[in-house]
Amino acid sequence: MHCRNFIQRPVTRREALQTGAHGFGAVALAALLGDRAFAGLPTGTDPLLPRPPHYRPRARNIIFLYMDGGPSQIDTFDYKPLLKKHNGEDPKTAIGKLEPTQFDNVGKVMASPWEFNQYGECGHWVSDLFPHVAKHADKLAMLKSCTSKFSEHTAANYFLHTGSGIQGRPSMGAWVGYGLGSLNQNLPGFVVLNGGLIPPGGLDNFNSGFLPATYQGSVFKTQGQAVANIKPGEARPELQRSKLDALRSLDTHGLDSYGQSEAIESAIRNYETAYLMQTAVPDLMDFDSETEATKKLYGFDAGHKGTKTFARQCLVARRLVERGVRFIELTCPDGAGDRWDQHNKLKEGHEFNCMSVDQPIAGLLEDLEKRGLLEETLVVWAGEFGRTPFAQGGNGRDHNPFGFTMWMAGGGVKGGVSYGETDEWGYKAVQDRIEMHDIHATMLHLLGIEHTKSTFRFGGRDMRLTDVHGHVLHDILL
Repeated sequence: MHCRNFIQRPVTRREALQTGAHGFGAVALAALLGDRAFAGLPTGTDPLLPRPPHYRPRARNIIFLYMDGGPSQIDTFDYKPLLKKHNGEDPKTAIGKLEPTQFDNVGKVMASPWEFNQYGECGHWVSDLFPHVAKHADKLAMLKSCTSKFSEHTAANYFLHTGSGIQGRPSMGAWVGYGLGSLNQNLPGFVVLNGGLIPPGGLDNFNSGFLPATYQGSVFKTQGQAVANIKPGEARPELQRSKLDALRSLDTHGLDSYGQSEAIESAIRNYETAYLMQTAVPDLMDFDSETEATKKLYGFDAGHKGTKTFARQCLVARRLVERGVRFIELTCPDGAGDRWDQHNKLKEGHEFNCMSVDQPIAGLLEDLEKRGLLEETLVVWAGEFGRTPFAQGGNGRDHNPFGFTMWMAGGGVKGGVSYGETDEWGYKAVQDRIEMHDIHATMLHLLGIEHTKSTFRFGGRDMRLTDVHGHVLHDILL
C-alpha cells in the first residue's frame, strides 16, 4: 500500500497515444459524418430541399437533349471535305489502319449525302440537316473530339448517363439532385421526357443507383396522361390526405423501430411528391397560356409527326425550367426505324431524325433566350458515340467511339467556339481529346458543384459521377 503522498509518474507520449487511439478515431469519424459527401444527409433532412453549391454557379438547370443511337458527326457538325475526294475508295487504302467495328461489315469511304455551310460570325460548319439550329451557331460550343470507351449501345448509354459502362450506377441527373436538391418541392428534381423511345439499357440510364431513391429520374410522357394515376380519382382530397398521413405515421414508426433507413425515408418523400404532383403536373402540361406564336416557333404546326412530338418535349422542358426542375432529359421520338442508329439507309434515317429535332431545338434556344433563361440553363446535345467515315455495307455507317461531336449552349458556356478536332476523315480525335468524365465534370462545374467533392460512400469507397477521372473544359466557359 502506498502512502497518500505518492506521486504517480508522468504518462509517456507513447502511452497517451495508445490509450487515446480510439478517441482520435471518433473525432475523425465525427468530422466525416458531418460532411454529406461521406455520410449522406443528416437523418430527418428532406433530401429535396435546396442546398448550397460549392461555389457560385453559372447554370441553375440542365436540359439534356439525348440523341439515342449515335448521330453521325461527319453528316451533322464535323465537316470533312476529304471524304468527298475519296468517296467510294477502299478505306484500308485511303485511311489506313481501321479499328474493329461493331458488325465488321466495312464498305467504301462514304462522303456525306448533305452539303455543309458556315454559319454565324463564328463560322461553325453545319450540314443541311440542321437549317434551324444553324441559325443559332453563335450560341453553340462545339465539342468535336468526344470519345467513348464503348462501341455497343447499352454499355455506351450507361457510360454517357452514369460515367460507368456497367448497370446500376446513379445517373447524372440523380447526382445533380443529390448535390443541390430541388428548387420545386411539387415536382421531381430529375425528369425524363419520353418521346417514345427508351434507350438500350432501359430505365437504368435514369436510376439513382446507390444514391437515395428520391433522386431517380421520373419519366413523363408529353401526350395523353403524363404520369400514370396522376388524377386523384373519386376520393375526396381530405380523405386522400388522411391516407397519406396514415402512411407517413406507419413509416415513421418503422424508422423509430429500425433506425435510419434510406428506403423508408425515400418512400415517405416519394409519397409526398406524388401527392403534390397531382396539381403540378396537369398545370405543367396545360398549354393554354402559350401563344400560337410560341407553339409555331417550336414546330407544333409542322406536318412531320416527329417534329410535333419533339416540339411538345422541348416546350415542356422550358416550362420545367421555369418551375425550377434541376435536370431534364429528352429522349427521341419513335418512327425513324432505329433511332439514330443507321447501319443502313443513312439518308432516310438521319433526315427523319433531324426533321424531328431541328426546329424544336432551335425554338427552345430562341425561347429560352427571349425569356432570359438561356444564361442560366445549360443545354447539351449528345449521343452515346458517333459513326464511321466509311460505309457499313452500301448505305449505312457503323458505330464509332473514337471521335464524335457534342455541343453545349447557355449556362455559362461561350457561344461560337469549337473545342478539339478529329483527324481529316472525322474518324478519331487527334486534338484535345474529350472523355465522358470531362463532359460530366464540366456540367457539374457549371452548376457550382466541384465534381471531386461530390461523393457518396458506398461499398467502402467514396463514389462519384466522374469516378477518379474528369477535367473541366475551362476553354469553353465564360
